[in-house]
Amino acid sequence: MTEYKTIKDLGDLHGKVAMLRADLNVPMDENFHVTNTARIDRTVPTIKTLMDKGAKVVVISHFGRPEGKGDMKNSLSHVAPELEKALGKHVVFVDDCIGPKVEEAVKNMKNDEVLLLENLRFYNEEKKGDEAFAAELVKPADVYVSDAFSTAHRAHASMVAAAKLKPAAFGLLMEEEVNALSQGLNNPQRPLMAVVGGSKVSTKLDLLNNLVKKVDKLVISGGMAHTFMKASGIDTVNEANSLVQMDMIDTAKEIMATAKANNCDIVLPLDVVVSKEFKADAEHKTVGLDDIPAEGWILMDVGDKTIASINGKLDECKTLVWNGPLGVFELKPFDNATNKVAAHAAELTKAGRLMSVAGGGDTVSALENAGVADKFSYISTAGGAFLEWMEGKELPGVVVLKK
Repeated sequence: MTEYKTIKDLGDLHGKVAMLRADLNVPMDENFHVTNTARIDRTVPTIKTLMDKGAKVVVISHFGRPEGKGDMKNSLSHVAPELEKALGKHVVFVDDCIGPKVEEAVKNMKNDEVLLLENLRFYNEEKKGDEAFAAELVKPADVYVSDAFSTAHRAHASMVAAAKLKPAAFGLLMEEEVNALSQGLNNPQRPLMAVVGGSKVSTKLDLLNNLVKKVDKLVISGGMAHTFMKASGIDTVNEANSLVQMDMIDTAKEIMATAKANNCDIVLPLDVVVSKEFKADAEHKTVGLDDIPAEGWILMDVGDKTIASINGKLDECKTLVWNGPLGVFELKPFDNATNKVAAHAAELTKAGRLMSVAGGGDTVSALENAGVADKFSYISTAGGAFLEWMEGKELPGVVVLKK
């Protein structure tokens, strides 16, 4: 991590105000109760480290999509009690993120308190990357710490401009994320396998084009596998029984040609699970690729032959990067393939034979559903940023903290 500035580079923090850019954009029900505290919990170690070093910590974050206007639905005041609970310290909420009210609250802070400021996105200037807004934001702070990897692909004021105005560093979570993803993709132990799922090829073109040049084995799964199956000559796949994108067939062929030129083994389904209806416990059967019914049935998952093939190839690998489920995991029993491959990856990880990194909202849900989310080497908190990293793009919120 010598390439990036970390909390160690900030020196003595006694008596200093540390502004922490966290990601507290957590799911909430209609009664404003937080339904998943993972992002809050993963912010706590950085806050505690800064406090242990003598800093007064002021936490800033975005929440929801308020589009530059304040509203109670998108107020971080709902998150303050959960942050207080996770931290075990008093959290003082301030209903603005810039201006005299904030400066006054910072001045009155006690050593064992944390300040949480109101939603950054109540100001349009945040998403515009406005430098004057960033200057107002960091005005009460002595140092700036970024722990919001999940927003690092956005050049927002609090992510980039703010980091240029004060001594700045990665928080522990940001450091963890960048380390894990670098190990997983930029500097992996080989052979390296990637599992990529999703409904449409068109949404993951940059990702696929980057991965076929970087990985040794690429499992293409979910609905987008249907387009690759068609492109590889499996004529039983059609628009009535699958999510095939006919306008993407040539693109899929080009990606397969690039893979071949780069010695990347593309892994596609060998058998599929088809269902009469798109719902849980619907009538279903496993069929070979030549026996996929032309209509009246829908491709929902992959079968045992495919699971055995993927797991066999996984046995040969030392690193796995996973984004996207293998089937319609939200509906049982069509989570079977995802569960079995995830369980195998978890076993190999436990045995010390595999470094496993996963990320993206659906992926995390799928691994939680499989009961193995805590058994992978690393699960990223990020969705879009994780994808853009896998696409080989530079993330503005990461680059700005290079030494």
